[in-house]
Amino acid sequence: QVQLVESGGGLVQAGGSLRLSCAASGRIFSINAMRWYRQAPGKQRELVAALTTGGTTNYADSVRGRFTISRDNAKNTLYLQMNSLKPEDTAVYYCNFLIRRSITLDFADYWGQGTQVTVSS
Repeated sequence: QVQLVESGGGLVQAGGSLRLSCAASGRIFSINAMRWYRQAPGKQRELVAALTTGGTTNYADSVRGRFTISRDNAKNTLYLQMNSLKPEDTAVYYCNFLIRRSITLDFADYWGQGTQVTVSS
């Protein structure tokens, strides 16, 4: 089985910073795309940032220039450095990996449990 465990959320004042981590463990043959999503109360889940195996990054317009997605391949860990945080960044943040557990299996989506980020004004 594969597990994604997130950490790093919390309460921060506007203008502050937080760093989220998402560590994958279990039987992993390869990891394709790695993404961060967020969901605010009453809103749909939205893609925040994505990182391909080739190193290409994509960001939502609302976070570009403030957030940075990165990874540590040796640790199967994804990070999201969030700077200049705004109250509208308040949401539950989820990591999402596309993982292949063996050469005989297809890639499948795996999700972290979610971590709350609250930005006070």
